[in-house]
Amino acid sequence: MTQQAAALQTYNNELVKCIEDLCSKREELNRQIRQEEDEKERLQHDIRVLTETLSRVNESLAQRLATRANLDRTIAETEAAYTKILESSQSLLSVLKQEAGNLSKATEPRKKEH
Repeated sequence: MTQQAAALQTYNNELVKCIEDLCSKREELNRQIRQEEDEKERLQHDIRVLTETLSRVNESLAQRLATRANLDRTIAETEAAYTKILESSQSLLSVLKQEAGNLSKATEPRKKEH
């Protein structure tokens, strides 16, 4: 019977050692889980902050794009109006020169015919 008791004691010791190893592995796994949960929480916080920042940048960008479109429209309209003014000025100058020429001819003394 002592041989059976010794065998039982050996099995018991191995069983206790296996349980201790499993408990040790579980504690290590718990430590890793806590570490990854902390990392997950930090990353979620970073995502929230970055999402808010992205939203603000998108809003600002949309406003700036709208402002630029308005400026482009105003510049185009102003340039078109200025071109019309230049064309009108050129036409006016041409008409004025022609009228001045006609007035010069009308006010020249007439040559006497013999």
